[in-house]
Amino acid sequence: MSAEAKADPKNARPAAGAGRAAAPGRAHPSSSEPSEPSAPLTERQEARRRRILHASAQLAGRGGFDAVQMREVAESSQVALGTLYRYFPSKVHLLVATMQDQLERMHATLRKKPPAGESAAERVAETLMRAFRALQREPQLADAMVRALTFADRGVSAEVDRVSRQTTMIILDATGLTDPTPAQLSAVRVIEHTWHSVLITWLAGRASIAQVRTDIETVCRLIDPPGPEGP
Repeated sequence: MSAEAKADPKNARPAAGAGRAAAPGRAHPSSSEPSEPSAPLTERQEARRRRILHASAQLAGRGGFDAVQMREVAESSQVALGTLYRYFPSKVHLLVATMQDQLERMHATLRKKPPAGESAAERVAETLMRAFRALQREPQLADAMVRALTFADRGVSAEVDRVSRQTTMIILDATGLTDPTPAQLSAVRVIEHTWHSVLITWLAGRASIAQVRTDIETVCRLIDPPGPEGP
């Protein structure tokens, strides 16, 4: 994806200046303003946020990263443009939050039908392939969310951290381990990095589904290492 960012520099700008690429020429809230209120959202605010995320996913699903324009998101979600910017200062913030929301939905679905593999490695591999197939069904949306992660700078760190935590929770749930060791927690981090990497590689057309599966199954074996006593 980094190659794509270099090839399309105007799309790489949102991370450097919150909101500018999403709404060219329009003033917007300071990037220091939090993308989400620090206090718990009211029922009405949560409903508004859900409409915004739904509109973002729909636009991205139809046309990818470039199709997500803040004015169109505001119109589709029936909120004022200024209100949208108070929730999400830029479209990069918005699309990274959209990815976290999509992962939450996947997690809920996966919990209804847990993986059936005998080992932790098999269960994690099955889970990540199911998540991958869900993204595969909407490649434009997947590409938009991954590009946003690629463009994200420190100003989007809170949203990026939520995506990382959600991915970690999905993997940990799949392991079925009640008390993972430090080595297994380290393996979870490596598995998470690999999953994001193969997703990027597949979206860029540099990996087949078979290669994605092989890489995921290979890295997931790290979750079942020999114990600390030795082989």
